[in-house]
Amino acid sequence: MIVDDGSWESWDTAIVRPAVTSDGDDHAYADDLARARERSDSDESVITGTGLVGGHRAAIVLSEFGFLGGSIGRDAGARIVEAIGRATRERMPLIALPASGGTRMQEGTAAFLQMVAITGAVTVHKAAGLPYLVYLRHPTTGGVFASWGSLGHVTWAQPGALVGFLGPRVYEGLHGKPFPDGVQTAENLVRTTVVDDVVEPAELAGRLSSVLRLLALHDAPAPNESPEATVPDDGTPAHDAWASVLATRERGRAGLAEFLAQGDSAALSDAGPLRFSLSSFGGNVAMVVGYDRVSQQNGELPGPRHLREARRAIMAAGDLGLPVVTVIDTPGAELSVVAEEGGLAAQIARCTVELIKVGVPTVSVMLGQGAGGAALALFPADLRVARADAWLSPLPPEGASLIVYRDLDHADEMSSRQGILAGRLAAQGMVDVIVDAESDDAALAGIRDVVARHLASSPVPDPQARTRVPVADAR
Repeated sequence: MIVDDGSWESWDTAIVRPAVTSDGDDHAYADDLARARERSDSDESVITGTGLVGGHRAAIVLSEFGFLGGSIGRDAGARIVEAIGRATRERMPLIALPASGGTRMQEGTAAFLQMVAITGAVTVHKAAGLPYLVYLRHPTTGGVFASWGSLGHVTWAQPGALVGFLGPRVYEGLHGKPFPDGVQTAENLVRTTVVDDVVEPAELAGRLSSVLRLLALHDAPAPNESPEATVPDDGTPAHDAWASVLATRERGRAGLAEFLAQGDSAALSDAGPLRFSLSSFGGNVAMVVGYDRVSQQNGELPGPRHLREARRAIMAAGDLGLPVVTVIDTPGAELSVVAEEGGLAAQIARCTVELIKVGVPTVSVMLGQGAGGAALALFPADLRVARADAWLSPLPPEGASLIVYRDLDHADEMSSRQGILAGRLAAQGMVDVIVDAESDDAALAGIRDVVARHLASSPVPDPQARTRVPVADAR
């Protein structure tokens, strides 16, 4: 179990089933239930209760796979709904750990419809602003995966777990051929952003504890003055545009990982080019959604599935009342047939919409590169902060050179002509605060301080600030 020693309190009441008086299917099912109870030492396929996880109280719904493969029937469904409702009433975070083959076939449609009731209970819980954390164990399939197993604010999975809608044995029996290998695995679903991360069972309690600890933080520092932009008086950028582009492309430059490491942070999604975490800024906890430099430098660029993941994180922050801090540092989105057919342009648009409409304070941080739609998708914010040599452009300067001059030789010129640097954007009212520091550590600390002071000032979401357009600068 994931709970602290001695803290578990069961919420389950004994299930009393009516006596079976006839032979046939009902009698056979009753025998199955009796054997399952004896083998599993449990009266149903789910166990519910509460306990401390790293000292933090949480409600827990745990599948017992040894009881008829963790399948959900009427009694199991009712137990889950009751536990979720109690967690909501008592304002507890809810942790679900399913391991199930799905609907209990012996009970048919009546069992199948339990998934709707459970989904409704989860929806009410999340609408109350309460966390719902899911850990998919081996195996999780069928209606369980298609309902309460897929609704977490954060969804992790056990390494090597079989996770999928239709189990491979049923698929092969219905279609006469095996399901392709390597698809219904936890690791593949992380790659496709269906699951946020793979977490070893031995590490689960610690990871959950970190998340619950940050979510439980309520004490904020006293408000300070809102930060003001630092911009040269004449609007002339203090940094050379092309030199800045080259500097932001250097390997070894600090990025999202170092930004998070400077504060109290807990990773929620820790793989791929786009990641999200909880992080405390002077006592105010925010959802940080940003691009990872190392993954992108290794060739994995953000595509449609990653922007869908960003949208999920932004919506989760809205559910939980957490501010959103986006970190922009990308050479651009994935350019491929798969990306086009996956709706890259549509996902950029929808991610932009989520940031504009989310009902919590937002801050965008320009940390380095900012090329194209992938950068734009994380740009709308109430407050925009930039490292002095960060930049934002419709395309990489080489791309702009190709369009205007039909060659790559004018990238230097285009980087200056297009006004891409943070200083020029600040002069136009598009960036609010510039942090100019020589070292990575000083720059990241300065940015985190700006974010902390802003969040401490109890900011109000401002859709107009998020959609502002440039004003004429001082040139």
